[in-house]
Amino acid sequence: MSAVNPTSAFPPTDATGSSKGALQGGAPASNAANVAKRLQSELMSLMMSPPAPGISAFPESDSDLTYWVGRLAGAEGTVYEGHTYAISLRFPPDYPYKAPTVRFESTCYHPNVDLHGNICLDILKEKWSPALSVSTILVSLQSLLGEPNNASPLNVEASELWDNVEAYKLELAKHYRPLEDDE
Repeated sequence: MSAVNPTSAFPPTDATGSSKGALQGGAPASNAANVAKRLQSELMSLMMSPPAPGISAFPESDSDLTYWVGRLAGAEGTVYEGHTYAISLRFPPDYPYKAPTVRFESTCYHPNVDLHGNICLDILKEKWSPALSVSTILVSLQSLLGEPNNASPLNVEASELWDNVEAYKLELAKHYRPLEDDE
């Protein structure tokens, strides 16, 4: 029978008595628990009260609450009406104090989305606040589809076409690929 070290069940501490146990990015284990608790709360809010029609996001797996996948439908009355896009959200170890990384996983022809799915949206960068949530992000993204910020384009071609609705719709149709049910 092997001997058990009675202190091995406790994480090492520094001189102040704080836990030195670290996860990704050096975040203390207690931060990971706080992030998980916050994300569980946001998930429950999304499930109980979806923020808008055509919006959803859920953790990709039960074992990792920090990676979510979602769907974003274009709002009625916009050139994106009838289109649905796959998105991903990656939450950092210090969420909600830092914004998640949000990307379009399916091709999205839009002035504020580049060819790799990166998004130019102020609340995901310099205007991020811990008061914002997944619901806020999803609603903002849906709104951005119909109301791009042409002053800060990632796709200059789409930005230049935006005011010519018919030409924009033709170009959008060339790039749009409907999602498969299992995507």
